[in-house]
Amino acid sequence: MRGRGWIKEIRRDEARRVRARIAELECELMAASSKGRRGRFEAGHELRNAKSRLELLEDCLADMDGKTVA
Repeated sequence: MRGRGWIKEIRRDEARRVRARIAELECELMAASSKGRRGRFEAGHELRNAKSRLELLEDCLADMDGKTVA
């Protein structure tokens, strides 16, 4: 059975990946791309979802840091 630290490390790794993806999407939106309106819309939509996911992960990690195991 795996412990709390293992789950916490998985969440931290996932948060790192989401932050990296957010950076990529922001660059895509700022660059003059040939994707057109549809591509920008999809990138914007994915960016909003990634930011929402990151917020949930950060809340989860904050809760894990604040609680002690009885």
